[in-house]
Amino acid sequence: MNELVKEWIHKAENDLLDAENNLRCPQIPTDTVCFHCQQVAEKYLKAYLISQDKSFPKIHNLLRLMELSREIDQDFSKLKNNLIILNDYAVEIRYPDDWFEPTVDDAKEAFELAKEVKEFVLLKIK
Repeated sequence: MNELVKEWIHKAENDLLDAENNLRCPQIPTDTVCFHCQQVAEKYLKAYLISQDKSFPKIHNLLRLMELSREIDQDFSKLKNNLIILNDYAVEIRYPDDWFEPTVDDAKEAFELAKEVKEFVLLKIK
């Protein structure tokens, strides 16, 4: 595993830790948890693409990153349902213009989905 892939994984792990820590708070910042879970998936997908020497545009769209990954390995289509849910937490959730407040259940679901993406991608990288 090259150094750049390790750096992307490290950043993804920080996002996962941030989400996990926030889920333990008495008042859970659900929008923050969901955003960091989207970031976990995004960074793991990008780590995979880098590990395969596949270039990608500067995007946050998880479905597009999945499609780029599928060009290498069709198994990435298995992540589609997870990525559809997480994709909505990329940009819209961060700004008051399009703001909505996810529920605690939404945040917990996003965390589980992000962990599934992580586990899937790590198996593909190794």
